[in-house]
Amino acid sequence: MLQWLLNWILDGLKHSPEILLFLSLSLGYLIGGIRIGKFQLGGVAGSLLVAVALSVFGVTVDAGVKAVLFALFIYAVGFESGPQFFRSLGVKTLREIFLALFIAVAGLVTVVVLAKIFHLDKGLAAGLAAGGLTQSAIMGTASDALSQLGLSAEELSKLQSNVTIGYAVTYIFGSLGAIIVCVNILPKIMGRDIRDDAMKAQAEQLNGSLLLGNNQNLALSDISGRLYRITNNIAQTVAQVEQKLKGISVERIKRGNKIIEAAPDTALKAKDIILVVGHRNAMIKAHEFFGSEVNSASGMDIIMNTQDVEMRNTRYVGESLKQVLASDEVMKLKHGIYLIAIHRDGQPLNLNDDVHLQLGDIITVYGADSDLKRVIDRIGAPITKSEKTDWIFHGLGLVVGLIIGLIVIRVSGIPITLGAGGGALLSGLIFGWYRSLHQTVGNIPTGALQLLKDFGLAGFVAVVGLSSGLQAINTIREQGLSLFLIGIVVTLLPMILAIYFGKYVLGYKNAAVFAGALSGARSANPAFGEVLNKAGNSTPTNSFAITYALANVFLTLLGPLVVAFV
Repeated sequence: MLQWLLNWILDGLKHSPEILLFLSLSLGYLIGGIRIGKFQLGGVAGSLLVAVALSVFGVTVDAGVKAVLFALFIYAVGFESGPQFFRSLGVKTLREIFLALFIAVAGLVTVVVLAKIFHLDKGLAAGLAAGGLTQSAIMGTASDALSQLGLSAEELSKLQSNVTIGYAVTYIFGSLGAIIVCVNILPKIMGRDIRDDAMKAQAEQLNGSLLLGNNQNLALSDISGRLYRITNNIAQTVAQVEQKLKGISVERIKRGNKIIEAAPDTALKAKDIILVVGHRNAMIKAHEFFGSEVNSASGMDIIMNTQDVEMRNTRYVGESLKQVLASDEVMKLKHGIYLIAIHRDGQPLNLNDDVHLQLGDIITVYGADSDLKRVIDRIGAPITKSEKTDWIFHGLGLVVGLIIGLIVIRVSGIPITLGAGGGALLSGLIFGWYRSLHQTVGNIPTGALQLLKDFGLAGFVAVVGLSSGLQAINTIREQGLSLFLIGIVVTLLPMILAIYFGKYVLGYKNAAVFAGALSGARSANPAFGEVLNKAGNSTPTNSFAITYALANVFLTLLGPLVVAFV
């Protein structure tokens, strides 16, 4: 009976291997959430370990699923950080170049020295580099280099088989060890916290503004509304009052039991109840000017909205904010409209008189629907908040990325390619940057983007664990632990050396930025995912994007170099 049950389960898993994929995610995040002291494995690493354990069933998930999941993850990461990435390019990125180069050189030296000490052949050494440094492309370049040595068919087959064995044994800890170094060891050596530094970097990017979540609001709102009963005999029109108390607008008037129009030439009278909306500092003066505040009055509520508008009116391009707001045309339009913020390339600008408007600026305005409609048409195009993803835009982005990944350039016979991951990342960066300039296209809700990142990465490593785990376990059982332990050194030593190099030579001060750069320089995608989770925002992404692109080139070149030097 027991045997029948086991056979039934195994047969079911072979027909539905996705069961193991989602079981790996569920149990992986459960285990990854357990905290021992200050150490926490994290959901991605937990999913990897559970997947390795479940690989004993001998059920694998199609490699195409792995490719799709990783493409979704890395494209989403690139899309989110595109604007910041292109702004950050310049002399400052030299340290990312040197870090990626250092990791590659340190990895090469470590593999060659250990191969000499433990008498590993060229195949095992190349596999050791590919798995320990989690750069699968090394397997391809190393196998190609072995085929150029003029070996017998039997010897060539053996060495190329050893490449796969070395890779299978060391890849699992190559992924796990990179997570531990980036998330746990780096902050300790730096003496800094990744989340704290990520929040600090984000605050600097926002020029002191606060980034609010979906359900968050400021306790002290800059714009507010108040009801006043006029007790003072002001004998002035709405326009005169608004001119005198700059920063407020009279939105509604109730005289007796009748609501009357708050037109510019409407005269305000004693005992009128008026709804006043304005900036907090102006409302303080309004209280003194009008008289007593009223708690409520029927028919006096109106709905106010906040609207983002993309600047398209060339008439105002190049003019300062002071010039625009003082123009006769704008003076007639701006009643009841409040300028909340201006963003350029995803970054907030200080709202001072010297700000010069540009095409593509995102202008955030606040007011009643009737007032907003009057003004939006003069500014440009409203940016509609939607819960739907623009898959026309993002589907094209993924296609472009995957096509880029197919491009192979040969330098001295060595194939160099970004691969599907690098291509999707580059495409995500470009499409994210384009979206920041044209926000009427390419919408994707924040929650949807986060799902692509979380499910894409965790699903990717789970498929890797299910596919490679059993082979690694069997190889360790047959070969002993020596190759596995050597792989641990290959994984940890170059990264730890790189931390000290980055801290004392390259001058990294921000732990979040450094962790992103280190994970990219090691082509360690699971580690980067955990760094992002730890950071709580996209701060590590810019440095990761640069070093990751470089690592795809530098680490890939290690294949023929290991074959040459071992």
